[in-house]
Amino acid sequence: MDITTTLMQQLEKDEGEMIAIRRHLHQHPELSFQEKATAAYIKAYYEKLDCQITECGDGYGLIVDIIGGQPGKRLALRADFDALAVQEDNQLPFRSQVPGVMHACGHDGHTAYLMVLAKNLITLKDQLKGSIRIIHQPAEEVSPGGAKGMIADGCLTDIDHVLGVHVMSSMETGKIGYHPGETQTGRANFTLTIRGKGGHASMPQLANDAIVAGSYFVTQLQTIVSRRIDPFDTASLTIGSFDGSGSFNAIKETVTLKGDVRVMKETTRQTIHQQIQQMAEGLAQTFAVETSLEYDDNYPVLYNDPAFTTQVIDSLKEAHLPEVKEIFDCGPQDPSEDFAYYAQERPSLFFYIGCMTEDHLNHPHHSPNFMMNEDCLLIAAKAVGTATVAYLMD
Repeated sequence: MDITTTLMQQLEKDEGEMIAIRRHLHQHPELSFQEKATAAYIKAYYEKLDCQITECGDGYGLIVDIIGGQPGKRLALRADFDALAVQEDNQLPFRSQVPGVMHACGHDGHTAYLMVLAKNLITLKDQLKGSIRIIHQPAEEVSPGGAKGMIADGCLTDIDHVLGVHVMSSMETGKIGYHPGETQTGRANFTLTIRGKGGHASMPQLANDAIVAGSYFVTQLQTIVSRRIDPFDTASLTIGSFDGSGSFNAIKETVTLKGDVRVMKETTRQTIHQQIQQMAEGLAQTFAVETSLEYDDNYPVLYNDPAFTTQVIDSLKEAHLPEVKEIFDCGPQDPSEDFAYYAQERPSLFFYIGCMTEDHLNHPHHSPNFMMNEDCLLIAAKAVGTATVAYLMD
């Protein structure tokens, strides 16, 4: 029996373990950079196995090295394990036990499938060429993200390629999506504080209304995408918070705006940053207010290496996994993802595992009723396991 067949059979036997791990993590979520108990749980799992465990990064990251019986290529597999500040609305027997915190993006599933896949790869390591590095990464959701610290701490040292997946509640379970080249948006966040002069609403001439200045700024921002970005480029700009709460008869002295930027080209990122900076400076002159702009250019555009993408996807198509209905180019995706930092350093592929529930209702990521079809866990393990063996043994 060949190694891939053996691995697939072992994963099928361990599907229940994947589900049990996922449900445990779902019940005990932890926010980004606070995942102490989650990291301890993951570490305890590997301490019972024949592998090398190293704490990594500036948070609670772990890397697990699986050294094959023969020399060869070196592949890294990455999964994230942080949760979100979301109150779960689902009435599940394993719903979150932490008020205001929930695994609303599927990172519990990522961690569960990879732990069990890694366990089985460890049992087969003497038959493998090369090595596998398992990257359990914290803090994907919050800038600066956990990937940067782990890379700085050497998680990619001696690694040739990196592979990662994300479950997708909008994609039918049984489908696998991918896209070569620019695949997920780069991201920036900014905070603009505007300070004018407070006063009584009946005497506006004696005040300087920060709300008026802020409102003008929001309207002006809309011209950046419509008039400064090539229509064939992708960009979005959102004001997600306008903090101007006050009394009905008082002119507001200070307001704070928070914004989000998404791009598919790093050159577009630069254009938007420059335009927002210029508009903030111009606002100060136009309205005689003080402006303070904090701008965080964080997650890069996620770029899937075309050659590595073809190699991996071809191996998945050739495997004819019985649980997989379709493997297709799903096109670029709107969200941002700090896996992009790995892809900046090594040729990488980040692809998608459908996890739509059987009722085909919408359970979107980051929502209080996010839900996954747990059949996706075995599919993820089989897909990444197949790609891993094919990559090392080719």
